[in-house]
Amino acid sequence: MTDQHQIIPPPELVQEWWEEADQYQDDPKTYFDHVATEAARWGADQELKACYEWVVRDWTDIQSADMLLAARRPKPPSLKEQALQALAELAAECYGNTDQSDTIRRALEKLDD
Repeated sequence: MTDQHQIIPPPELVQEWWEEADQYQDDPKTYFDHVATEAARWGADQELKACYEWVVRDWTDIQSADMLLAARRPKPPSLKEQALQALAELAAECYGNTDQSDTIRRALEKLDD
């Protein structure tokens, strides 16, 4: 067992981030920002994982734990959702609700996410 705090990323992972940051070596600020951002993200993910496990273990409330994960790490909109949003914006700005936009919307809605 080591004395390393559980929220500190393992050295192998930090090394991986430094290697990824090589693409920014001409800009030291961005170079360090990449590693700092990845470390912060990793730490936040560890905290969220601990909260999830606590909710499930102490409350045995998997639904609330899943809602916690969804709220704190929302999934980006699917391509289908993005297309429907773009279509709605175009229809509202340019054309109104035309037969063509309605046909495209219905076709998009039938696609799997």
